[in-house]
Amino acid sequence: MKKSLLALAVIAASSVSVANAADYSDDIYKNDHKWLQFNAMYAIDEKAQFDFGEGTEKDHNYLEMEFGGRKGVVDLYGYVDIFDLGEDDSSNNNKKGQSKLFMKLAPRFSIDGITGQDLSFGPVQEVYFSTLFNWDGGNDIVNNSFWGVGADVELPWFGKVGMNLYGLYDINKKDWNGYQFSTNWFKPFHFFDNGSFLSYQGYIDYQFGADDTFKGNNQATHGGAMFNGLYWHSDNYALGYGLKAYNDVYLFEDGNANNVTEKVADSSGISHYLNATYKF
Repeated sequence: MKKSLLALAVIAASSVSVANAADYSDDIYKNDHKWLQFNAMYAIDEKAQFDFGEGTEKDHNYLEMEFGGRKGVVDLYGYVDIFDLGEDDSSNNNKKGQSKLFMKLAPRFSIDGITGQDLSFGPVQEVYFSTLFNWDGGNDIVNNSFWGVGADVELPWFGKVGMNLYGLYDINKKDWNGYQFSTNWFKPFHFFDNGSFLSYQGYIDYQFGADDTFKGNNQATHGGAMFNGLYWHSDNYALGYGLKAYNDVYLFEDGNANNVTEKVADSSGISHYLNATYKF
């Protein structure tokens, strides 16, 4: 994961192309857009999981409402996951003391748009004040907020890539707990005669700079996840497969008991995702 982050940083720094600047001098609403889709998902060996006893499964289904868009100076991405719609309590460990809901909301506020200044340079198109909020539905394990700066960066082949650097504020413990670097991409790379296309899409979330204990709780000092998806898209539908690599995700130390859950964490390794999407 560190090598992946380094590669992206080197590509960005070495890019000689100048990105198209975001210009809001005439109308801050001219780039407004929005999108909404529902994803039927099936996760195989998903992390982070906890040992709830023999016979519990790590595979499960869930429904995801995913959305995003732009309105004036606000750039927004988010989703809501509802887990295990077709499984009973005896067949999945998400039912045994864990939440059936997870939400992510990531509003970014364009500093270019707010100030009316062109802050672009080199491959950087636009600069943001970036925020991110994770809620796990109330079981007090992953409830975090993130505050920092971000940018849209033009990279060779990838095109526009979002990059953000945050400080992590733990909502449960009410204290700061290290940092996170996040990047995401969406790259169509093969188009069919009927207008549909294949895309490589994914993201990296990497936490670092944390202490090995936080508010009396043992944790990893760094960790995260990288998602690599291959998707077929049409105007109304999408089908995809994703491979996700984890390393002490959410700072849960793989194979060690966590003071909050009092369960052994399975937080590193490879997971697989199958996805069918309907677009609105």
